[in-house]
Amino acid sequence: MVLEYDRNKELQAFDETKAGVKGLVDSGVAKVPKIFVRPAEELAKDLNSRRADIQVPVIDLSGIERLDRRKEIVNEIKTAAVKWGFFQVVEHGIPIGVLEGMIDGVRKFHEQDVEAKKEFYTRDNKNKVRFDSNFDLFKSRTANWRDTLTMSVSANKSLDSNQFPAICRHPKKRTAREIQGGNE
Repeated sequence: MVLEYDRNKELQAFDETKAGVKGLVDSGVAKVPKIFVRPAEELAKDLNSRRADIQVPVIDLSGIERLDRRKEIVNEIKTAAVKWGFFQVVEHGIPIGVLEGMIDGVRKFHEQDVEAKKEFYTRDNKNKVRFDSNFDLFKSRTANWRDTLTMSVSANKSLDSNQFPAICRHPKKRTAREIQGGNE
């Protein structure tokens, strides 16, 4: 007897756990679920079409304060976004400590208990803070082995840091008075 595979049912069941890929791993799954397995012929075709000399576009933001350079940078970003869909930004002026802190916060978020992460699990792109697995889960042929924490902040709209997962927030700096007063 051959059981019929219901991809939509498996996708829905995976999504309803709100645990993501890491949740599968933490649950002790012994076999990669079929929703994540690419057909061999599709994988072979993809591997054969890849070039070994592909390099990620790098956008250098140095000189962005000059109008002529700013226009160049905008064009470089546009070209990379259209042609590649992604790019690396360098000379952005963000201190390495800030970048490391961000990476550490995201790592800590993903490592915490699934119940803490479920609070942020949503497929609603209007939410400024959201956790999901595969933004295109119900559209792609094959699900990707990834989970994502998105915190959308734009220059013209503020986001209250209390909306961020607690584990990702910068620890509150305490005054000497608070420490001396026993508020440790």
